[in-house]
Amino acid sequence: MANPLPISVVIVARNEAQTLPRCLASVQGWVAEILVVLNHTTDDSETVARRLGATVMRTEWRGFRDTKNWALDRATQSWALCLDADEEVSPALHAAFTAFFARPDHDTFAGARFPRKVWFIDRWITHGDWYPDLSLRLIQRSRARWGGDQFVHEKMEADGPVATLGGDLHHYSFPTLASHVSKINPFADLFVRQQQARGGRFSLAATIIRPGWRFFRAYVLKLGFLDGFPGFYIAWATAFGAFVRYSRLYEAEHRRLPDA
Repeated sequence: MANPLPISVVIVARNEAQTLPRCLASVQGWVAEILVVLNHTTDDSETVARRLGATVMRTEWRGFRDTKNWALDRATQSWALCLDADEEVSPALHAAFTAFFARPDHDTFAGARFPRKVWFIDRWITHGDWYPDLSLRLIQRSRARWGGDQFVHEKMEADGPVATLGGDLHHYSFPTLASHVSKINPFADLFVRQQQARGGRFSLAATIIRPGWRFFRAYVLKLGFLDGFPGFYIAWATAFGAFVRYSRLYEAEHRRLPDA
C-alpha cells in the first residue's frame, strides 16, 4: 500500500456478508487500517471481511453508542473513519479526504463532516429529510467519541472545530421499500425505551402535530417533491413513523388485558 492516509476505517456489523464487499472495496488501498467489529454474527461476514483485508474482532452488543465506542478504542491510527456496512465512500469523497490530509492545518480539526446520500427505489435522494444529512464520521480519535442516547440516535461528539468536506458518502440503507417499512416498529421500540428512561409521557398534541410537521418540513420546506414519488413516499413514511412512535408510547402507558 503506497502512502496510505493515517485512517482506521471502523465498521460495526451484524450479518452483513452481502453489503460488506462494496463498503470495503471503497476504502481498500488508501487507508492504513480496516477494522470490522462483529456482534452476534452467524453469516460469512468474518470470511468476507478478512478476504478483503480487514482485521476482524467480535464483541457483545452494548447498544449502538457503546458498541461503536468499543470498536473505536481498538483502532490503531490517530484518525478514524466510522462507516456502516451498507455505506460506500464515493470517489468524490475519497478525493476530498486526500485533499483534507494534504492541508497543513488538518490536525487542528477534531474531525470532518460530509453529506450522506441515500439510494432509494430508483434514484439518489437529494432533498427532503434524507439529504444532505451532514455526518461527522472522520475524527481524531483523541478528540471525539460517540455520544447521545444508549439505545438509539447515537451521535458523534467532537472536542474542537469540525471541517465540512465535499463529496457524498453513499448509503444503500433500504434495498426494498419493504425493508424500510420493517424498520418502523424496531425504531418505535427504541423510542419507547428512550422516553421511559427519561420519564417522558404520552402527549396527544405531539402525536397529532409532529407527524404533520414532519411531512410538511420534508416535502415542502426541504423540497422533497423534487425527488418524485420516492420523495413523496419518504415524507409520508417519516410522518407515519412519528405517529407510530408516539402511539406506541400511549400503548405502553395504557395497555391492559380485556376483562374476563
